[in-house]
Amino acid sequence: MLFVGDSAKSKIDEIRNAGEITENHFVRVSVVSGGCSGLSYKMDFDTELADDDQIFDDNGVRIVTDLKSFLYLCNTTLEFSGGLNGKGFYFENPNATRSCGCGESFAI
Repeated sequence: MLFVGDSAKSKIDEIRNAGEITENHFVRVSVVSGGCSGLSYKMDFDTELADDDQIFDDNGVRIVTDLKSFLYLCNTTLEFSGGLNGKGFYFENPNATRSCGCGESFAI
C-alpha cells in the first residue's frame, strides 16, 4: 500500500482547485537510479495507466506506481512541507536504510 498524508492531500486539492490538474489526473510515483544515495524518487501527475501499474486510493487521492518501484515504496507515505524551509512533496519511506541530506535520494 502507498499512503497520502493530510499535508499532501491538502496541497493536491489546492493544485486541483487552481485548475492546474483535473479530476482525471492521479499522482504517479516511481523510483529511478541516481542521486547521492543511489535511488531517487520521481513524482508527476498523470492520466495514462500502464499494464504493470499498481493503483492505490488513500485519503481521497489516487496514487499509482509501477511494479518495480512498488518494491521500494511499499508502505511509503507522500507528504508535503511548505513555507520558507519547506521541502515541497517528500516521501516518508520506512524501507529506506539511509537518505541524503536533501531527502531527494535514498538507499535500501
